[in-house]
Amino acid sequence: MKKITVMLLALVLLAQGALFAGGRKDSGSSQAAYHIGVVTGTVSQSEDDLRGAEELIRRYGRATEGGIIQHVTYPDNFMDQQEVTISQITTLADDPLMKAIVMNQAVPGCAEAFKRVREKRPDILLFAGEPHEDPLVIQAAADLAVSADFISRGYTIVWAAKQLGADAFIHISFPRHMSYESLGLRRQIFEAACNDLGLRFVFVTAPDPTSDVGVAGAQQYILEQTPQWIQQYGKNAVFFCTNDAHTEPLLKQLFEYGGMFVEADLPSPLMGYPGALGIDLSAETGNFPAILKKVEDAVTAKGGAGKFGTWAFSYGFSLSAGLGEYAKRIIDGQAKKDNLNDLYAALGEFTQGAKWNGGYYIDANTGVRARNQILIYMDTYIFGKGYLPTTEQKVPEKYYAIKFQQQ
Repeated sequence: MKKITVMLLALVLLAQGALFAGGRKDSGSSQAAYHIGVVTGTVSQSEDDLRGAEELIRRYGRATEGGIIQHVTYPDNFMDQQEVTISQITTLADDPLMKAIVMNQAVPGCAEAFKRVREKRPDILLFAGEPHEDPLVIQAAADLAVSADFISRGYTIVWAAKQLGADAFIHISFPRHMSYESLGLRRQIFEAACNDLGLRFVFVTAPDPTSDVGVAGAQQYILEQTPQWIQQYGKNAVFFCTNDAHTEPLLKQLFEYGGMFVEADLPSPLMGYPGALGIDLSAETGNFPAILKKVEDAVTAKGGAGKFGTWAFSYGFSLSAGLGEYAKRIIDGQAKKDNLNDLYAALGEFTQGAKWNGGYYIDANTGVRARNQILIYMDTYIFGKGYLPTTEQKVPEKYYAIKFQQQ
């Protein structure tokens, strides 16, 4: 009996040890079968994108600790440090286990980096989230590029502004952004939609956060100018800015002085609202229904019900996490890289209950439909009012035919 007891005890301990070792992904004692590189901005430039990478690490572990995800960030001043960005991406390809690289946002330098990776590691999947480079450039370099639908949203954001009772649409940006085909073309569609729907379109220039003034200087400018803009264009004006760093100070002043806001350039209840409203969302991290409710309560308390909106789930968070998930499913043989439904399913892993719409990018100059660039968007959520059915709106065909004109 003693021998049997000792044997049984040994078997139990052996089983427990095996179970512990198998589940100890972060211990560093075992190695994943492959790695996925995720490249995002920093907290100061694009926090939501970074949080999406952190969600992947939470789910699948850090590569340096036996998991799957290797996360790096590109410099805040990425326009002046493109070689640093390129080096960070290409270095990921030195890892023999690297099977995919996801970049969100795909700032300038991404296409060149992907080209260099492709030359030495053609086996690596290359996904570009919200590319800053022209469509034809990024399409030639990436396996897949995914952008917020800058064409459809050029119409739907103005349509939503009209539903809120706006009589003016104030577009805040700077020359670098307006040189991007995606952002410059959307600006042209905004103006055309305003003309068609009866809103006044106004373009105002603000400092580029990547310029010498930096993020702090650009934000200070928005804080100082917004009250003057409201005085000039009225409280029934909807404001829109193309830069993440501008969003928080803009919202802060809109709550203080009036004006409206449909959704951010890259929409999220985390984009600008927590800082502008002074709310702590650390207890709600990753729980977007809870985040949405807490932000909504704060917006309502400020008298902003029916005047401020967002997407119910963060676009930046969902895109970083969703593209990483999509890459993993492709590597695991559970998805195909050219299947739109498989992409939506991967995004849906992080946006339960939200409605997406979109389609393949069509070049207005040639009429050619891209095979590897997809434009996506979600219904707009208005605090204190609920969803606007933006994904159900029929965007007039003429907006898709507008050709980008360099400003």
